[in-house]
Amino acid sequence: MMSAKDFEKEYNKEFGDRGLQEDEFTENPEEDNLHIDEMQKTNKARVFEETAGGRVVICGANAYEQKYYFNPIFKQIPESIKKELNIISVLFTQEAGGIFTIVFEEDGSVSIETNADEEDITYDEITAGLLVRKVMRRRQDLFEALRLYYRIYVLKENPADILDADEN
Repeated sequence: MMSAKDFEKEYNKEFGDRGLQEDEFTENPEEDNLHIDEMQKTNKARVFEETAGGRVVICGANAYEQKYYFNPIFKQIPESIKKELNIISVLFTQEAGGIFTIVFEEDGSVSIETNADEEDITYDEITAGLLVRKVMRRRQDLFEALRLYYRIYVLKENPADILDADEN
């Protein structure tokens, strides 16, 4: 498990200096307020589905239940990438709230989705939209690698065909 300081360093790397600063930490990690803010749990039954209309969820985080989900069908993805996806997902919900998912589209492209329960007045759509664009821009290489992985190992496309199509 990641320590509070390590979590905050990853948070600052991902979302800039809007998080706590190094000198704001206490000596006791339990006192550091680095968890997803408590919110009214309006939909305890919500779960992440493995597939939805030809799309496949890679991972997601739910601020209402304070849970992270990683689709077990992608267990062969390297641990470093799984950890990075975990950090992105959890930090996103900490910053914007709601429910955050990363999905593979039918064509193999990667999309980020975010939404909130109707009763959630704390969810910030503007912040969520800005963060989605920021994550997609900063993690462009990660999402491109995931796209290639999905097309080669899941859709069973020929790597040479993919590379030829990408060059054109």
